[in-house]
Amino acid sequence: MYRIIISLLVFLVGLIVTAGGIWLAAVGGSWFYVLLGLLLLGASVLTWRRNRFGIGLYGVTLLLTLVWSIGEAGFDWWALAPRGALLAVLGVLMLLPWMVRAMRPESGREGARGGYELNSGILALSLVIAGGVALYSAFSNPHDTPGNLGERVTVAADQPDAGVPDGEWWAYGRTNAGQRYSPLAQITPENVGALEVAWTYRTGETRSGVDPEETTYEVTPLVIDDTMYICTPFSTVIALDATTGEEKWRFDPQLKQPPTATTQHMTCRGVSYHRAEAGDLPDNVTLATGDAAPASSPDELVASSAAEATTDAAGVPQNVVTGGAEAGAPNPVVTRKDVPEDVTLPGQCLERLFVPTSDGRLITISAQTGEICPGFGGGNGTINLWANMPNITPGSFYATSPPIVTESLVIVNGAVNDNASVASPSGVIRAYDLYTGELVWNFDSKNPDATMPIANDEAYSHNAPNSWSVASYDPDLDLIYLPMGNESPDQYGGGRGENTERFSSSILALDASSGRVVWDFQTVHHDLWDYDVPAQPNLINLEIGGEAVPALVAPTKQGEVFVLNRETGEPVLPVSEQPAPQTTVEGDHAAPTQPHSALSFMPPVLREADMWGTTLFDQLYCRIRFRQLDYEGPFTPPTERGTLVYPGNFGTFNWGGVAVDPERGILFGMPVYLAFTVTMEKRADEMSRVVTQEGDPIFNENFGAPYAAMIGPFTSPLGLPCQQPPWGYVAAADLTSGDILYRHVNGTVRDLSGRLALPFEMGVPGIGGPIMTAGGVAFLSGTLDDYVRGYDVNSGEELWRARLPAGGQATPSTYEGADGRQYLVVVAGGHGSTGTRPGDSIIAYALP
Repeated sequence: MYRIIISLLVFLVGLIVTAGGIWLAAVGGSWFYVLLGLLLLGASVLTWRRNRFGIGLYGVTLLLTLVWSIGEAGFDWWALAPRGALLAVLGVLMLLPWMVRAMRPESGREGARGGYELNSGILALSLVIAGGVALYSAFSNPHDTPGNLGERVTVAADQPDAGVPDGEWWAYGRTNAGQRYSPLAQITPENVGALEVAWTYRTGETRSGVDPEETTYEVTPLVIDDTMYICTPFSTVIALDATTGEEKWRFDPQLKQPPTATTQHMTCRGVSYHRAEAGDLPDNVTLATGDAAPASSPDELVASSAAEATTDAAGVPQNVVTGGAEAGAPNPVVTRKDVPEDVTLPGQCLERLFVPTSDGRLITISAQTGEICPGFGGGNGTINLWANMPNITPGSFYATSPPIVTESLVIVNGAVNDNASVASPSGVIRAYDLYTGELVWNFDSKNPDATMPIANDEAYSHNAPNSWSVASYDPDLDLIYLPMGNESPDQYGGGRGENTERFSSSILALDASSGRVVWDFQTVHHDLWDYDVPAQPNLINLEIGGEAVPALVAPTKQGEVFVLNRETGEPVLPVSEQPAPQTTVEGDHAAPTQPHSALSFMPPVLREADMWGTTLFDQLYCRIRFRQLDYEGPFTPPTERGTLVYPGNFGTFNWGGVAVDPERGILFGMPVYLAFTVTMEKRADEMSRVVTQEGDPIFNENFGAPYAAMIGPFTSPLGLPCQQPPWGYVAAADLTSGDILYRHVNGTVRDLSGRLALPFEMGVPGIGGPIMTAGGVAFLSGTLDDYVRGYDVNSGEELWRARLPAGGQATPSTYEGADGRQYLVVVAGGHGSTGTRPGDSIIAYALP
């Protein structure tokens, strides 16, 4: 009976592999699976018939598979395991005494010591060789690139945006330069392992079933004068004692707008801080005390801006302009509140926070008390960001990133829903007077020369490319640097206007005082892959060729890191234009070339041999899918047949970006590698749902466009990535040469393997950014395995990790407490679209 069971198992495996191998060969893939399947079928038939040569044939098959596997994947354990693990297990079962005895003739079975002979020896030798290869592979690290920075001296003494005390964190990237680098040095590679929890705070606000899927904790805490400021995904602002974690005050903007079918995000990446001295106030701003008027409610704001807008059942505007004109749509007519000539500012509002909300407001509150600061935006401390917007649809426009604050202005960008409709609000960028809230300039990327404040009875251009991520600011040059997105739809570019083609997926430098374009640098031409620039540009002064260069570092989703002169926009590290694939859907075209930087984390082109699975079967499935999809390497345009996009729109880098060390001239980041698939679905009409169900949130429908898009990760039937691991690294690079200094596999599958909680170090994806310190330690909490980690900046070696109670998809910050200790603060609240555990914890770590 044992022989029959084993023979049937081998036969079944052989049958599946043969059938799948024929299918794979038919779509242009490897013929090896056909050979493997036939050999397994032969071995199963022979063992069924008690022919001992079946065991020997199985051993030869195992050896052939091993040689083929090493030829395809090298000595990489995670690549070899799915090719041979199942066959090795069956080989062990075939070599057990019950099987060997059953293979002897009936008359010779009684009293035999097991009947091992030449064929059994061939199989045994094959298993020993396979075991040796497996053992060697398990302890090799073929994907690691070791390195050591050695003694690197300061590359440029003067850095942009100085003035923030060493022990504080005043802006999203610590300063408006966005370096994410702290001069603190108390925590070092030698003592980081002793970090322990100093305090924990719970906000009490977590994702619920009525919230959008992408309700995410992405806030980076600010720390000023021993007070920590955080916001929740629901735009609540909380002030904590940075040394003890005790709550000082809480400001709730009372979001009243319920999630709708068009609501895609609930996110707050942070608030912005401004400190003024009484003597610095403009003549029309006076100090006073007293209560401020309450902020306008979301219902009042949307109603005042959308009196003439109508929507269909899906929440999509019906009375909108859907053509490709660059000028703004004429509807609806909106009224901006009058700004008083004199502003009364309570004394406690000399220090203020600017709070963006997900329902389209910008509110200013006292950093000391959390109370509304009057006089800004018409007396109630609130600016209506829906003002002059076309295509008013609740949930379709929001400010998710902290604004930039200069000496006289607060500059606000905003997110517009991706790929819901071509009739979207505008991605306009606006600058308001710091004290009055009066509109000073507006930059509409479809009408870039009209920066004077728009008239009350006009509207901005609909569907203009937006800047949803965090901007940077150089006060010496008075330039603001904005990472730009695309107009919807991302995957179809037919009919885009001249200015859209210019500004989409670019770094945009504006004169902060006027909104005038100073320079722009496009990172993707005619973007069809949702490769918008996702991260805050890092501003750093580099020494190159003996000269100090004012540089800007721009990490991108496709993995290119562009290092530009931030004064001129010219590349500091070489950028070349390389040919790109050209096949597109009807009505579209592809750019003939795409820019590539000398500093690049773009992954190698995927091969069929890179397909992966936990077993032979799902790996074979992924190979077939790989061959069925259109894929000509990077920048393969989306098609109706289905396209493999690698890296996918999750991005090699996303909004977490990178940290830069001005003392060493390096960057530290978390490159991520996940392939996605895109299938363009032709629409029968402009408004019917194609890729989503009625009642579900609207994603990728592209109402008004000729195609909807079916987008998702490239996964096997088990839901695992079809490309072999690792999927995530930590890495460092030299910003003056473009050399990658080291790269290490990063993260475990503990929280991606269900109840098994497997601690395998496979390198997992992540979202969120790192920070670096003068002590030589980098910190990162963004991986999808719910850990915060500390790394030796010199080598990239992981030195410390601590378990988090929820997903840590936010960028940490570090500061000095009132007790003189250096603290690391981590937000653990989870990220809806990555599926990490939701939570509401703010955790501070310090040395004992």
